[in-house]
Amino acid sequence: MNETAHALGTSRTLWELLDRRAALTPDRPVLLQDDRTLTFGELRSRAERVAAGLYDMGVRPGTVVAWQLPTRIETALLSFAIARLGAVQSPVIPFYRDREVGFALRESKAEFFAVPGEWRGFDHTAMARRLGARGVFEAYDGLPDGDPAVLPAPPADGTSVRWIYWTSGTTSDPKGVLHTDRSLLAGGSCLAHALRLTRDDVGSIAFPYAHIGGPDYMVMLLLYGFPAVLFEHFALPAALDGYRKHGVTVAGGSTAFYSMFLAEQRKQPGVPVVPSLRLLAGGGAPKPPELYHAVVREMGVQLTHGYGMTEVPMITMGAPDDSAENLATTEGRPPEGMEIRIVDGEVRLRGEAVCRGYLDPAQSAAAFDEDGFFVTGDLGRLTDSGHLVLTGRSKDVIIRKGENISAKEIEDLLHRHPAVRDVAVVGLPDAERGERVCAVVEQPPEAEALTLAAVTSYLRAEGLSVHKLPEQVEIVEALPRNETLQKVLKYKLRERFAGTGGKGS
Repeated sequence: MNETAHALGTSRTLWELLDRRAALTPDRPVLLQDDRTLTFGELRSRAERVAAGLYDMGVRPGTVVAWQLPTRIETALLSFAIARLGAVQSPVIPFYRDREVGFALRESKAEFFAVPGEWRGFDHTAMARRLGARGVFEAYDGLPDGDPAVLPAPPADGTSVRWIYWTSGTTSDPKGVLHTDRSLLAGGSCLAHALRLTRDDVGSIAFPYAHIGGPDYMVMLLLYGFPAVLFEHFALPAALDGYRKHGVTVAGGSTAFYSMFLAEQRKQPGVPVVPSLRLLAGGGAPKPPELYHAVVREMGVQLTHGYGMTEVPMITMGAPDDSAENLATTEGRPPEGMEIRIVDGEVRLRGEAVCRGYLDPAQSAAAFDEDGFFVTGDLGRLTDSGHLVLTGRSKDVIIRKGENISAKEIEDLLHRHPAVRDVAVVGLPDAERGERVCAVVEQPPEAEALTLAAVTSYLRAEGLSVHKLPEQVEIVEALPRNETLQKVLKYKLRERFAGTGGKGS
């Protein structure tokens, strides 16, 4: 961690961090998108004008402003403008529709709602009107504007709740997660210091800016003074031109992003898919060890993976100077100030990056133990070196005839199989066994279809205990994923295959 980043890290609020960075390097670029460039100085000055425009509309400190916008320079400007006012912002993933958006607007009591208008064939303005949203305004390529002279002083308190993020709803409503500027600054600082980046790097934001990773990444840019390329819609190979044009050195997002880059690399082995790239980094979903080794071996870049969630944006992170073994098999180490406690195999957390709880007081009460540790629901262990190894979700343990089986253990083994591109292992209801083990496999093009016999034979050879062997194998064209970090939606697999009888393939 360099001296400048250390000094900036003492900032109390996100706006103070931007103000201090803009004073240091006003002319250096911070956001790149297509042919547009925004400098640190322009980010501060333009965000103040947007803040003044919002003030003229009636936004005040404490006003709740929801926004559902794609990853664009305008989105970052609006978010910083809201932070400048000390208002409360509620980012909503742009792929959410009536049910999730309506829930977020009602629960947050949003007084204003920024939308992109019609975006990717969907009319967000019409949805907002349909939901009866208040203070609807479009903010895709035009933002409110005003004279900063009208603005009150910037917020000085970084510990008030000014952010409401939403967990991704699956079979139930999403939860409203309460964050402060300081909790987001702490999460972003962990990411920045672990990756050992410098002002000569060029990052990339290829995931929704409305995700908790948005401020995480912005804090890193502000601390170290380097830019990132924004991708409004990420898809390979179409996005590769943007990575190459801007000389991106650090890419990633989650495990699915690593896999997509690796698939592109395999089209032309030995020819770097992005010549300037030196590091893939991310989190948000389990990383099979074989994927780490394949990226390093075939792409010739380093891969560092971390562990975070909406409630705690950055918990641990692998560092580029970690051993290959730790980078492949662990989620890295926690930063200073993050306490990890393992209770009955479950990971619990305490530290500044932990959220203040949920909008629902009952959910908040259930989320923390008697010592103030946040109960994650993840299972894991700490190594002697302090690295965290995740072994699965408490809800992802399959109980077969009274025996606990880790889905992740089976998935990691199957990821090594050459006929497996991706896999999800789930427990399905079974009258005789309680649950049966089902492996749902996504295969590479032209691979020979895997059978149950082939899968169990392979896993036996890998040393998997007999009682953990799958009793069912299903081949799918593509595993169902969410639209944020491309996490596999296992509940959809359980719904789809629950009644298939366990005969396997």
